Amino acid sequence: MPCNGWKVSLYLSGKGSTVTAVSKSALISKGLSNKQGASDNAKNSFSLISMKDSGNNPSQNDSKISRMLKELTQLACRSGASDATAISTGDILVEDDLANLCRKPRCESYGLSTSCPPHVSGPSGFRELLKSFKHAIVIKIDVPLKILLSSERGDIMRLLHEIVAGVEQAAVKTGYSSSKAFAGGSCKKIFCHDYEGCRVLTEGGECRNPMHARPSMSGFGINVSKLMQAAGWTMNRYNSETNTDVSSTAPICGLILIG
Repeated sequence: MPCNGWKVSLYLSGKGSTVTAVSKSALISKGLSNKQGASDNAKNSFSLISMKDSGNNPSQNDSKISRMLKELTQLACRSGASDATAISTGDILVEDDLANLCRKPRCESYGLSTSCPPHVSGPSGFRELLKSFKHAIVIKIDVPLKILLSSERGDIMRLLHEIVAGVEQAAVKTGYSSSKAFAGGSCKKIFCHDYEGCRVLTEGGECRNPMHARPSMSGFGINVSKLMQAAGWTMNRYNSETNTDVSSTAPICGLILIG
């Protein structure tokens, strides 16, 4: 089910930043302050008790897992997602060719951070990782093309990272300590655009945004179109030659492996 019908909508005030106004109003409507990110909201509002498998009753464990997944999808909605749903990891398709697009033709973010190729394990590593998981949560934010095609796209991408990071941290808090979140876009451009380089790569230091920044799905070859299909959503692809209606929307997606 959609998250109470919420989605990012155009805020045409005629003044100032379109996406900034949208982001602030969206966050406020979700109960977040201007200084509080989605993952911070997760830590403060998520109250589900630990539901890690602990008994010998399969049906009871299945019920607990279902409740936990429902709570986590609801958390994603409260944090700003347009929709969120649980899927089986068996529905996640990984393709080497998709990951190769980061390298050739080379993405402008290639090599800029530890969250993008060639600094990630890629499709082979992700396939191996999937073997340890049965459940996943997919989230999306429906974003007006006017924002996606503007310089303010980064604000919405940051929100995406914060939402999946918040869900991941909430899952860890319940006892699913291996849970891992994935988003989209370069964390270097989203979080550290004011710095010359990624601190981890250039200085051997710690990440400046470990609570929020998450790896991009593209570097692992995750087929987002199939991911949306598994979630029961329609993928509206933008084509600059055929789609000139910037009032329409397109989704950006994130993934959290729960385990």
